[in-house]
Amino acid sequence: MRKRKTGQNLHLSNLNFKIIIYALILSIIGIFMVHSATQNEAVTGMITTTQKQILGMVIGLVLMMILTCIDYHKLIKYSIVFYVISMALLIYVKYINPLNISNANRWMHLPGFGTIQPSEFSKVAVVLMAVFVLTRIQKHINNVLYLIGYFALTGITVYLIYVEPDLSTSMIIVFALVAMVFVTGISWKWVGGVLGVVAVFVGALLFCIYEPEQKTLNWFIEKDILQQYQVNRINSYFFPEDYPDQTRQQLNSVMAIGGGQLLGKGLNNSTYESVKNGNFLSEEQCDFIFAVVGEELGFAGSAFIILIYLLLFIEGLRVAGRSPDLEGKLLASGFVTILLIQCFINMGVAMLLLPNTGTPLPFISAGMSSLISTYIMMGIMLNISMHRKMKVF
Repeated sequence: MRKRKTGQNLHLSNLNFKIIIYALILSIIGIFMVHSATQNEAVTGMITTTQKQILGMVIGLVLMMILTCIDYHKLIKYSIVFYVISMALLIYVKYINPLNISNANRWMHLPGFGTIQPSEFSKVAVVLMAVFVLTRIQKHINNVLYLIGYFALTGITVYLIYVEPDLSTSMIIVFALVAMVFVTGISWKWVGGVLGVVAVFVGALLFCIYEPEQKTLNWFIEKDILQQYQVNRINSYFFPEDYPDQTRQQLNSVMAIGGGQLLGKGLNNSTYESVKNGNFLSEEQCDFIFAVVGEELGFAGSAFIILIYLLLFIEGLRVAGRSPDLEGKLLASGFVTILLIQCFINMGVAMLLLPNTGTPLPFISAGMSSLISTYIMMGIMLNISMHRKMKVF
């Protein structure tokens, strides 16, 4: 019997068309939801928010098709270049030409389009860089010094995002970085150790929250480790009765979702009873878009969207599982983790299950940067799907 070998079969027939279909469904729903959420907005730029969303979808689709045709190994090869550009943009928006919006320096002005958010594209750059590093230290993945080096190198961008400040995005990237270490094949002893560290962290956080006068949290604020608004959001989650202004948004969001009942109030609902139209929500086109979904499409519409997300995540995991090499597995796993955590946080905040934090819902929330970066991830995953394991006898 001839020895079995493993090769690669790169062919259009291997392309995962389900990912394209799910992305299009979510994007089209997103356009309708953004239009409904912003139908009464005053146009301040050249184009409306809905038009920006459509433009973002078109640009994203073009980039997705281009990246589908580019071997993902070439992207990993130039990951250092992408990573350096990413850091340069983050330094620019924070220190060189800060554009302060809502007490954060996350955006840069782009004539004709408004603003873009470099941290959204940094997600892709960090994952590419993480793959570049992990594939070179795979044999030493259980060595603490190599792990420290990995997190130190990728942590530079995480830190630059954190100080914008953007705690939620930095945490999402950290989750992806940790997940990719597990995929690389780290020992289960390390997994247990990480779970132990998480347990200690949660315990320490609860201690800080329930500590009399919250001296530790105040010290973090004084040292500029945490911002006052971040601490307020944490406190409002645990002590909602003491922070009515902080929790009003989420309570109204829950009211909107519950008000939609089974089938919702319909798209572009303009009745007086609508939470959205009563101006009880701010940033409803982005951070609280799921509240608009719940109110206008009801439980049925919300469940349908969640189902499409689950199917998309399953296909992403299949792409990772069928990848012929570690690079493809890591890329797909990193991107799936980012999208999964984003969905969990956005929906969790809208339903008062998590503290309030500004995280967009992939494909649906308004924001060209988020939409385009998500399509970039899809394009890379589609290219990975075209590289299939092929058994040769």
